[in-house]
Amino acid sequence: MDELNRVSVEKFNELGKLPVICVLDNVRSQHNIGSVFRTSDAFRIEELYLCGITATPPNREINKSALGATESVKWQYFADTSLAVHQLKELGYKVIAIEQAADSINLEDYSPVASEKIALIFGNEVTGISDPVMEIVDACIEIPQFGTKHSFNVSVTAAIVLYHCYTRFKKCLE
Repeated sequence: MDELNRVSVEKFNELGKLPVICVLDNVRSQHNIGSVFRTSDAFRIEELYLCGITATPPNREINKSALGATESVKWQYFADTSLAVHQLKELGYKVIAIEQAADSINLEDYSPVASEKIALIFGNEVTGISDPVMEIVDACIEIPQFGTKHSFNVSVTAAIVLYHCYTRFKKCLE
């Protein structure tokens, strides 16, 4: 572990975080939830909001893919995603849906402002982000795709978008 420069959970808690909160809107797969925890740990985001039917730790299936990230990544549960979004807005976050939708911004064209705190919403594996939530977001980002499926797994989507944000915000981690 020393060779990999891994930090302890205690040290992780002291380190700077990306000014990003991920919101999981009714994500049903516990393996996807665990994978988002692990990716959130890797990019040191501020927090994860687990909403609706999204399972919460402690959970054996989440832990299989989280590999301990449920201990390092701060998280909260909200029964209603819309309430979580309203709270984020009150806290000064720009709330961005990651969804294929009219008027979405191509991820390649999105650059967060350095002083801006953002919340990224990732939706259900089948139905995406719920309509009531889509009505109250500040913006929508879409990942360009060129195959026949036109969709990524939610955990892959989170990894792509968080890496993109990391490349723009990485000075926060230094």
